[in-house]
Amino acid sequence: MDFGLTDEQRSIVEVTRAFVERELYPHEEEVERTGVVRPELVEEIRAKALAAGLYAANMPEEVGGAGLDTVTWVLYEKELGKASYALHYTAVARPSNILLACTEAQRERYLYPCVRGEKVDCLAMTEPGAGSDMRGMRTRAARDGDGWRINGTKHFISHAAEADFVILVAVTGTDGAGRPAMSTFLVDLDTPGLTVQEGYRNVSHRGYTNSILHFDDVRVGDEALLGEVDEGFALAGTWLGSTRLQVAASCLGRAERALDLSVRHAATREQFGRPIGKFQGVGFKLADMASELRAAELVTLHAAWKHDQGTATDADFAMAKLRASEMLAMVADEAIQVHGGMGLMDELPLERIWRDARIERIWDGTSEIQRHIISRSLLRPLGG
Repeated sequence: MDFGLTDEQRSIVEVTRAFVERELYPHEEEVERTGVVRPELVEEIRAKALAAGLYAANMPEEVGGAGLDTVTWVLYEKELGKASYALHYTAVARPSNILLACTEAQRERYLYPCVRGEKVDCLAMTEPGAGSDMRGMRTRAARDGDGWRINGTKHFISHAAEADFVILVAVTGTDGAGRPAMSTFLVDLDTPGLTVQEGYRNVSHRGYTNSILHFDDVRVGDEALLGEVDEGFALAGTWLGSTRLQVAASCLGRAERALDLSVRHAATREQFGRPIGKFQGVGFKLADMASELRAAELVTLHAAWKHDQGTATDADFAMAKLRASEMLAMVADEAIQVHGGMGLMDELPLERIWRDARIERIWDGTSEIQRHIISRSLLRPLGG
């Protein structure tokens, strides 16, 4: 098994890393202190990302994206993940790959403008009473003549305040087992009846907003339907795998940054006449941090490699997100311990990495959901 990177992969990692250090790191303190990514800053970074070929890099070449294979994309996401989430995800957007299900007319209206940096999407699945239980959602789209009428509420909708349209999952009927069947719609945020309410204040990812969306008799035509009627659950499933890999890759990047800071500090900070890294209490922490990081990285890259081979399963993606998100929590906590009191001061990025790490075990499927997916994949073949 070859673990080496190709020349192209090394080049993409180097370009992305340089971009992050040059264009994102300098603005992290501002975002942390204000809780806002200024629109003019978003436009500035977006223009530079487009010029560098780093914008919409998750999209295939045939729609204008970079066409990266999954392993290379994960390496790219890892480098972006080292920076403030609000900065890299708002200004260096990666449109939801669920948009690849668009018809050509929908691509012209939604997908291509997203790839070109002219529009921004947001995905609305989660509801106040339905998070991990997608089939518990209550937002409904009912047939209304030659279109649909939508009613319901979504919350925790990431960066909806900056988006131009929403990718909405709503109940449209029942399946053969009598369970709710869902469909997916593309709804412009200026559609009458759709209101965007400011969401909740979040301890993680300052500057990365969430909103509450209210649909009050929102009417859309059949051209708004994405994919087939009542097939929204399966369509959403195609999206969840890649987002879980993205979360895992981002966690790897932040953990690597925290570890690097910790190693440097342990090698230069002296107590009792010697660098603190020479004390086993600190040195062993570094060893555990590095080992956990390497293990999570291998699990994530293996899932990405399997995706490129067409053999990846939901359990592969679940293992990557589970291991990487829980590893980040451990590394971030130990990094602060290595730094002592300074680790909790905002002069360093560690307290932010520590805070930001908490949400990774919750969104895009909690750690408990990931364990359920993994255990189910083990038991089902044996009838369990």
